[in-house]
Amino acid sequence: MQTPYELLLGWRYTRAGRASRRNGFISFISAVSMLGIALGVAALIIVLSVMNGFQKEVRDRMLGVLSHIEVFEPAGQAIPHLEQTLAAIKGHPEVLGAAPFVGAQALLARGEDMRGVLVRGIDPAREPQVTELAAELAQTVLPWLVPGQFGVVLGGELAHNLGVRSGDTVTLIAPSGQITPAGVLPRIRQLTVLGVFNSGHFEFDSALALLHQDDAARIFRLEGPSGVRIKIRDLHTAPEVAASLAARLGPGLLVRDWTQQNRSWFAAVQLEKRMMSIILTLIVAVAAFNLVSTLVMTVTDKRADIAILRTLGASPRSIMGIFMVNGALVGVMGTALGLLLGLGLAFNIETLVPALERALGATFLPPDIYLISTLPSDPQRGDIVPIALISLVLSFLATLYPSWRASRVNPAEALRYE
Repeated sequence: MQTPYELLLGWRYTRAGRASRRNGFISFISAVSMLGIALGVAALIIVLSVMNGFQKEVRDRMLGVLSHIEVFEPAGQAIPHLEQTLAAIKGHPEVLGAAPFVGAQALLARGEDMRGVLVRGIDPAREPQVTELAAELAQTVLPWLVPGQFGVVLGGELAHNLGVRSGDTVTLIAPSGQITPAGVLPRIRQLTVLGVFNSGHFEFDSALALLHQDDAARIFRLEGPSGVRIKIRDLHTAPEVAASLAARLGPGLLVRDWTQQNRSWFAAVQLEKRMMSIILTLIVAVAAFNLVSTLVMTVTDKRADIAILRTLGASPRSIMGIFMVNGALVGVMGTALGLLLGLGLAFNIETLVPALERALGATFLPPDIYLISTLPSDPQRGDIVPIALISLVLSFLATLYPSWRASRVNPAEALRYE
């Protein structure tokens, strides 16, 4: 534990450089070290906050269209005993809602334009129980999905690519064909566009088509829904709930939660976050170890002071403590400044980036590449606390060698030329 005079002298050496003894401003070299630590800490906080925000934003938009859990028949056929399956699912205490669906892939054509689409046949009355998108559309276009009329609701980007709007007709080409004397011909059906939706997720807005489940079952020659979509109380418990449902429903059905549907994407984001943390921590480390040169120069500058303190009875341990306080104060102030700067930018980045885009006339996040068009930020305590601790530990380690050198100064040698 440092004594009061060690703390006082350490603070004095931090404040005063040779060119600024009178006014007491922070010396230039200490300021550079402090600024380096602050910028490293701020960069680490901002980058990790943006990566957290990006992951959360994409996940939330995905789950606005996807369900937390899906139950489906392995061969892609209709689920047998649908009502019994629904009753068993709804009997689980964590389940908030369940809705049957038909899922398949097909081609959608309008004139010479053709796009691959994910066709989802839904029950307009039950679907709002499991997805936010359906809940938003429940009072607008979903009631228009009437069985037998073969209406379709398209993603906004898909409708734009095909050049269609409400009231137009499109051609659905299903892969399950009809066997004729001329060979296998694909099943073709004219659909009427009832409306469009925008989920905020480019992947779904550009490839998803919603039909009534009865119409989808007829097109794809199914006897009923091919799966059940489920919403649970806590999306983070989806793997555990999925395992419980799989045991409850038996081996005849497959159960998949939202983390499995997008496993590669989430794994890639986590790996990116870890690598970015390591790279930016090295920046903080470089800035922290600038303290070594700072303190070595300070020790050289203060050799006479050290000699006088030694002749007055200061022990080598006290001398070492003085310069450890000197370096630690620079690390603490740099870390604190970095936290203030990083958190200030992280909490306001959603306002600052659009202003910067308008000023530069550029778009930093094209939605067709990055899935979202805004730069989100989500500062998390689990990232910020380790960043601060790592910065402080590195700063402390950087003070050890120069402080030890200061404690080894020989008073007679130091005063010889004074």
